[in-house]
Amino acid sequence: MVISDARQPGERPAFARWLSTGNSITQQFMAIGGRADVVSLAGGLPAAELYPVAAIAAAQERALTRWGTQILEYGPIEGLPALRAAIAERFTATTGRRFGPENVLLMTGAMQGLDLVGKALVDPGELILSQFPTYLGALDAWRPRMPRYEKLDWSLQAPGYDAALRQAKFVYAVPNYSNPTGVLVSQDQRAALLDKVEAAGTWLLEDDPYLPLQFDGPAGPSILAHHAQRHPNGAYAGPVIYLGTLSKSLVPGLRVGWVVAETSLIATLALAKQSTDIASSLLTQAIALEMIESDFEAQHIPKIVATYRERRDALCAAAATHLSEWFEWEVPPGGMFVWMRAKDGAIDTDALYTHALAENVAFVPSSVFDPSGALKSAMRVNFTRSPPEVLVEGVRRLAQAVQRLLAERPGRAA
Repeated sequence: MVISDARQPGERPAFARWLSTGNSITQQFMAIGGRADVVSLAGGLPAAELYPVAAIAAAQERALTRWGTQILEYGPIEGLPALRAAIAERFTATTGRRFGPENVLLMTGAMQGLDLVGKALVDPGELILSQFPTYLGALDAWRPRMPRYEKLDWSLQAPGYDAALRQAKFVYAVPNYSNPTGVLVSQDQRAALLDKVEAAGTWLLEDDPYLPLQFDGPAGPSILAHHAQRHPNGAYAGPVIYLGTLSKSLVPGLRVGWVVAETSLIATLALAKQSTDIASSLLTQAIALEMIESDFEAQHIPKIVATYRERRDALCAAAATHLSEWFEWEVPPGGMFVWMRAKDGAIDTDALYTHALAENVAFVPSSVFDPSGALKSAMRVNFTRSPPEVLVEGVRRLAQAVQRLLAERPGRAA
């Protein structure tokens, strides 16, 4: 066998090719979030002052008393059986049809679910039909799979749409307060997408981390619930792969998320998980179980919603004062983000990002939510992490950054 090696003697092999297609924006805004001099409107981070520290400490004590060393061991790849059963019962209650523990895989956060779905379903070059713009964490999770993308058109009328559905390994959607746009997809559109998916015979990945954050009325049934209503009997065998998490309703540090799906897919995802981390933490799953069984979320979520609604309103009011000359947006009915679109297509938010950092404020430019990186006329702004007065200051700094950017244009005074 002849092996060609273009490396020089002593030169180490190059990093994997997929790494060159990535971006470091998530690392940047996670690091920026710890700097006192920077107003970060970038990360999708909950408000740390709302974390229920005492309740979690009490839940941990109860969990250790209840389970002892069992939850300090390696555990089943699928997760703590009692928590799987509790999650299944939650979905049985909310959808009207039976789900069992065998329909639930527990994970180290819902982000791991994105990674596992990519591993289980996508080979290099295969097609993902994704909502657009697309959550950058999903793009990062699937980048090593080197897929192709086409845009999910919620009107379902785009030329070639049915053919794309038939070719796609799965459809990716965040119908509740989408990341990055904050859009709440209508029930009619959800049902119509499910019709198309069932006809095409593909999978539908429903990512639902923001469900608890409903500011202006209920979100309505999930796409999983739509399918359950259509097929109320027998073992669940539908195309919907549902991702959920406790990161937004409790705390992200527990790193407890779940997949709900038909049993053969759960078994396949568990096989993919086995080679990822062997098993997620039983300790944090046991704490989560205590919180769920005590119905703590019912007490805690209204406090989160009230705080975030006030912050959303403060950010949007400040933007109306300082940014409306250059950007437009809709006030999101829930979630964590405002999607601001430049009125002037010549405003490049990649370039604006550099000026924003110089003004000690951060946002996420739209290019990272586009698999091709071509969308450069919008930005995602987070409102959940900071109190109203900080958000107002951050928006004021953003306006200064826009003025810096525009001053660089030919014919404009510096």
